[in-house]
Amino acid sequence: MRRKLVVGNWKMNGSKASNAALLSGISAGVTGAQAACAVCAPAPYLAQCEAALAGGALAWGAQDVSAHAGGAYTGEVSAAMLADFACSYVIVGHSERRAYHAETSELVAQKAVAALEAGLTPIVCVGETLAEREAGQTAAVVSGQLDAVLTLLGDDNIARIVLAYEPVWAIGTGKTATPAMAQEVHAQLRAQLQQKNAAAAATVQILYGGSMKPDNASELMAQPDIDGGLIGGAALKAADFLAIVSAAN
Repeated sequence: MRRKLVVGNWKMNGSKASNAALLSGISAGVTGAQAACAVCAPAPYLAQCEAALAGGALAWGAQDVSAHAGGAYTGEVSAAMLADFACSYVIVGHSERRAYHAETSELVAQKAVAALEAGLTPIVCVGETLAEREAGQTAAVVSGQLDAVLTLLGDDNIARIVLAYEPVWAIGTGKTATPAMAQEVHAQLRAQLQQKNAAAAATVQILYGGSMKPDNASELMAQPDIDGGLIGGAALKAADFLAIVSAAN
């Protein structure tokens, strides 16, 4: 059995004061949880996460990482820097990075490799737009995004990543894929992993990242290939995030 994983993606939200309250509320509520839990905070707040969460049950991570180890890349943050703040996870290839920053699947793959080399677990995001889904291209889009990462990683490193399926049309729109729709894509992703490394495919956690909320979390995570959630808006309220963790338990 794969352990469930619930990760909060705060996106560009937070302040030192609001973070302190949120971290306190979540960390108190996840003590003893069966599911693994983490928050991915904006880079300026990673030191606050480390100070507040070290030694506890709630892990922390970043929302992006540079593909480069260091050098003249103004504004970028390297994987080694994230590791310096004891991050466990980093999100790579989020749909907003692909859409607003023109990140290619090849760049996402490079970022995943950089994260692994620094000892971080990359949460590799894949997903289709509404136009792509309506055109029947979901399978081709997500398999192409994943294949770029698997090709660069090599078969031996597959077990070290986390995947997140985020249908772009279901993020922040109030829409969500039905559990059956989500499971279909998750099963396809796992089958793609199996072609590369069958043993790793059985252990890799595949998260659902399309507007998981307290009222749909249980049904989504009851699906055989949905191993948790990458949570957006609901991660900004301790009660909502903990309700999803409870559903994962």
